[in-house]
Amino acid sequence: MFAYQKNQRFFAQIANGLEELGKQELSSLGATEVKPSYRGLYFSADHAALYRINYTSRLITRVLAPLLTFNCHSDRYLYKTASSMPWTEILSLKTTFAIFANVSNSRIRHSQYAARKLKDAIVDQFRDAYGERPNVEPREPDVWLNLYIHHNTATISLDTSGGSLHRRGYRQKSVEAPIQETVAAAIIQLSGWKGEQPLYDPMCGSGTLLIEAFMHVCQIPAGYLRPHFGFEHLPDFDETVWKAVKRECNRQIRPLPHELIRGSDRSGAAVESAKKNCRVLSGGKQIQIATRRFQQIDSLRNTVIVCNPPYGLRLNTAKETAMLLEEFGTFLKEHCQGAIAYVYLGKEDLLKQIPLRPSWKRPLRNGGLEGYLVKYAIR
Repeated sequence: MFAYQKNQRFFAQIANGLEELGKQELSSLGATEVKPSYRGLYFSADHAALYRINYTSRLITRVLAPLLTFNCHSDRYLYKTASSMPWTEILSLKTTFAIFANVSNSRIRHSQYAARKLKDAIVDQFRDAYGERPNVEPREPDVWLNLYIHHNTATISLDTSGGSLHRRGYRQKSVEAPIQETVAAAIIQLSGWKGEQPLYDPMCGSGTLLIEAFMHVCQIPAGYLRPHFGFEHLPDFDETVWKAVKRECNRQIRPLPHELIRGSDRSGAAVESAKKNCRVLSGGKQIQIATRRFQQIDSLRNTVIVCNPPYGLRLNTAKETAMLLEEFGTFLKEHCQGAIAYVYLGKEDLLKQIPLRPSWKRPLRNGGLEGYLVKYAIR
């Protein structure tokens, strides 16, 4: 019996700064005893809650099911311990797998080397028993395994998500430096928007913020387009429960009201990308997107505005960025009375370029990059 089967405890990875939001989301999806930890949240869940979290969570990056935790002071002991685990309960000769490892403050110093020792233990066990071995598939395996070694304590886990949950499946085309899906979902959640007012993104790029708003307000599960999940390879996977959870979640999907979500961008190529991405989801073509500079918009009064303007770190020079943000601040002040704007910026000092006083700001990382979400109430 694996560790998670004994205590029904799992670990959800989440971006720094989203722990409290993640805790609330996990609890709302059926998790119990949710406790923040380094780079994530520990929680308890039965089968239904585990499947529901993977299928519908908008903020979690992945959910790990711990298989075994043990003292690990050498590569030999790592190999020996991993060799004794019942891998046939998870893998078969036809199952592809991959390992991502993280090592810190331990006698084993290199993550790739640790991953290789775990891989050797698994394939050698199969080769000794069957004369054949399962294949490693580094990009899209059937099963992702996680190895984490910290202070000479190792934990081997199965990724129940089957790869990062931020990959929703709708991004067919993209522009340079798109915002990560989980970050876009966090922005929508932090805005408190529930569809009472129109929502507009005047610099929509490939449409990530618009699509996350659409999935949020129409209650489309974040994993709606994922073909499979890692939890399907757990030894106690219950297909009947999984199908019931999926039906329950899908029954809550509702249509998008006309003209509720709109956006625009100055780049025709970006607009085409956004339209193509929106059409991947049923009902997504109802999101209205036009090729237009924000300076050409007559008015966005009484609207929730969300956007991730281009900034020097990604696309423009510092001078161009400063001019763009100053113009955007003026646009908000002169054409958006009664609106509330949530602007995501890549650097804190960029706030100075917008000639408005923010209601609040909070750090919010986009992948490995720092960022800040800023709220402006336009009067």
